[in-house]
Amino acid sequence: MREFLARWMPTNASEHGPALDQMNAYLHWLMAILFVGWGIYFVYVLWRFRAKKHPKADYHGTNKHYSTWVEIAVAAAEAVILLFFAIPAWANWVKVPDPSENPMQIRVVAEQFAWNVHYPGVDGVFGRGDINLVNASNPLGLDPEDPFAADDIVSINQLHLPVDRTVSILLSSKDVIHSFFLPPMRVKQDAIPGQEIPVDFKPVMTNGDEQWEIACSQLCGLGHYRMRGFLTVETQAEFDAWLVEKAPKQEPPAEVQPEVEDVEEAAGEELAA
Repeated sequence: MREFLARWMPTNASEHGPALDQMNAYLHWLMAILFVGWGIYFVYVLWRFRAKKHPKADYHGTNKHYSTWVEIAVAAAEAVILLFFAIPAWANWVKVPDPSENPMQIRVVAEQFAWNVHYPGVDGVFGRGDINLVNASNPLGLDPEDPFAADDIVSINQLHLPVDRTVSILLSSKDVIHSFFLPPMRVKQDAIPGQEIPVDFKPVMTNGDEQWEIACSQLCGLGHYRMRGFLTVETQAEFDAWLVEKAPKQEPPAEVQPEVEDVEEAAGEELAA
């Protein structure tokens, strides 16, 4: 089944992806059977009740109940898919990651027309944001006076993740409703202003030379077509190296220069000596 799906579906690189793909396959097989079955039945009815064989209309209808049994079977198949595939997959999707999994939290803030990605830095704590500080160079309004914000990393349209580690995306929006879509991760979630929605998943494959995109699947304005980001899944060592590369450069403390009067006094004492 997985080999068959791999021909038609995007690359599956998440831990929960196979269950979703399997459910998707079952639904499409059911729809295919219904399409062919009802098509054959329709042709049969056209032939069976053609006007040449029944010149006089019969208003009593059929006395058989084949269609009723078929409808019951279809409802039963849909109930099986719902109860044994859809609901368990949904329950697994909304389950909060266990702390033992060491989930990595990342904030993703959507705006017209970009994805702002916020990493908490080595201290693991997100810096405080202030809406009054938001500008072109500070899209998240990080407070430079907050010590927790000093090591935070902010990138635009670039989401880097380590492989084989649970990720918790805290998704929000600055303006209108967007939709955060990662096809290889089988992730799609609306970003809604005023809400911070957690999205949890675990990448199990690096993308190597393949380019994975972050798409906005909700029409969000005239520039919707260019709201495009990129997802990179790499080894933990590569991810750590990327964090070091993107970390804010800490300026060394300036050397304290002596006052002019102190310099002149020291020079006078030296001459006197």
